[in-house]
Amino acid sequence: MKGDKIVLGITQGDINGIGYEVIMKALSDSRIYDYCIPVVYGSPKVAAYHRKALNLENFSFTTVRGAEEVNVKRANIINCTDDSVRVELGKSTPVAGEASYQALEAAAQDLTQHKIDALVTAPINKSNIQSEKFQYPGHTEFFESQFSSGGVLMLMINELFRIGVVTTHVPINKISEYITKDSVLNKVRILYRSLTIDFRITNPRIAILGLNPHAGDDGLIGEEEQKEILPAIEAARGENIPVFGPFPGDGFFGAAMYTKFDAILAMYHDQGLIPFKALTAEGGLNFTAGLTIVRTSPAHGTAFDIAGKGEASPDSFRKAIYMACDILKNRKEYADISGNPLKSYDVSEL
Repeated sequence: MKGDKIVLGITQGDINGIGYEVIMKALSDSRIYDYCIPVVYGSPKVAAYHRKALNLENFSFTTVRGAEEVNVKRANIINCTDDSVRVELGKSTPVAGEASYQALEAAAQDLTQHKIDALVTAPINKSNIQSEKFQYPGHTEFFESQFSSGGVLMLMINELFRIGVVTTHVPINKISEYITKDSVLNKVRILYRSLTIDFRITNPRIAILGLNPHAGDDGLIGEEEQKEILPAIEAARGENIPVFGPFPGDGFFGAAMYTKFDAILAMYHDQGLIPFKALTAEGGLNFTAGLTIVRTSPAHGTAFDIAGKGEASPDSFRKAIYMACDILKNRKEYADISGNPLKSYDVSEL
């Protein structure tokens, strides 16, 4: 913190996508500086390239050597890449992947050293970032390896509902292997604790979706509901967590049952993200619950097809900034009330 303002890290993401466009458009809103001091981990050269391509004449970064030197009234940028880095708009390149990782690594180090208070990540390309240094399916797993004390939950948020997933980037033919009583119960605990602390919801109601069509039809179409999901629900209720289900996914969303709950737990990526994105015009967010640090991101990807065209909306990124600030303040408020400094975000301590 610098005074009463949050020092908010922002990673550049893939330099050939819309990352810089949504970052600069979002930071052009002067209201953001009332809440935080943004510091981008990236490249002044790459930022200048995008600024020129997008004709954003009324915006500029202040280049600083480190987060401890930030200008409290400006958008700051730290150089994390080689000056010879080449931008190729709309293309997936090894250079862009390396630049994505370098920014991510630098920001993670500063989070560890408490030089920044929270982080918003611009989209990466999950393929070109792969290397000996980065061997994760995505941001969620990377941050889990760095800042998790008991597992994490990818939580997607829009104005209609919050939805998490038990399995994230897992092939469809392997999903059932990961649906166990313990895995479901662990995600329920993480979700309940996050709703209580990060979103300050008292006694949050959680809906659990089934894995199979019709939630298994009492074992007729799959046994995971009977053998794994229902026992997890019963165990969660034994811990006084208000959970309900399992509900068939199609009927749940078709009847707009999400309006009756504070959050939903889906079993796999597409089960949760297809209805989420179908019902989100713009502005959806991604929050990694269960981390010892606060990390949010927009709910969109690199959008190579419109990179450099000025068509990208900053709404989701702007909301990700505000949500990171809100969650950090909620955690501090919870710590002040409970006397728990949250040095360890242990989801088993309900």
